[in-house]
Amino acid sequence: MFGIIIALISGALMSIQGVFNSGVTKQTSLWVATGFVQLTAFLVCVAAWFFTGRQSVSALVQVRPWYLLLGGVIGAFITITVIKSMNMLGPAQSAMLIVTSQVLIAYLIELFGLFGVEKAEFNWRRLAGMLLAVAGIILFKWEKR
Repeated sequence: MFGIIIALISGALMSIQGVFNSGVTKQTSLWVATGFVQLTAFLVCVAAWFFTGRQSVSALVQVRPWYLLLGGVIGAFITITVIKSMNMLGPAQSAMLIVTSQVLIAYLIELFGLFGVEKAEFNWRRLAGMLLAVAGIILFKWEKR
């Protein structure tokens, strides 16, 4: 149950952050806003590190496979694409597409056992759920003319 609550909070925070970041971008620029987001996230992480266990940062050198360290790079592109999509589509449609894309890619990662994730069996219900999400996007976007 706690995992569900955390996931719901995460989704809510991502939507709020996207709106905030879009507002900052309109008043500055895409790169200034993205840099500020990443810098403030770094500062929060450093502060949290000081108040928690203070695990050794040098352990990062030993991380294998090396591509696991690309999370920050991907995070910068996530920030950029969220800002751009929210500016172009609005918060609701953008969030719906982002979440659907997340679920689809996460399912493919599980299905094919990519990046060290345990391989999952194909499941028709999950495929049906994904198709239902896509149908929801179409319904959400559908306008009477």
